[in-house]
Amino acid sequence: LIKAVIRAESDFNHRAVSHKGAQGLMQLMPGTARELRVSNPFDPKQNINGGTRYLRQLLDTFGNNLVLSLAAYNAGPGAVKRAKGVPKYPETINYVTKVLRQYRLYRKSRAG
Repeated sequence: LIKAVIRAESDFNHRAVSHKGAQGLMQLMPGTARELRVSNPFDPKQNINGGTRYLRQLLDTFGNNLVLSLAAYNAGPGAVKRAKGVPKYPETINYVTKVLRQYRLYRKSRAG
């Protein structure tokens, strides 16, 4: 799952910066990185550790619902709560689809 998120977020570029300011492999926003005590979001180990903990928090918040948690990772937990589901943002809908597709491919390749 983490590998699929990284693929969707940064395509494995640890120096990636989004147009909204998200940074590193798992594209942590600066405020989120601070909350997670990630001092250098471009350090792959710190970024993956922080992003993984953040995804775990989202899974806990949304009752282990992977679709809602991925939507919250992309759009923010507030947007998912306000929408009472996946927000109708094309970017978020595409993101969830992309991560789930990649996740299934990675799981299939591990099983075979």
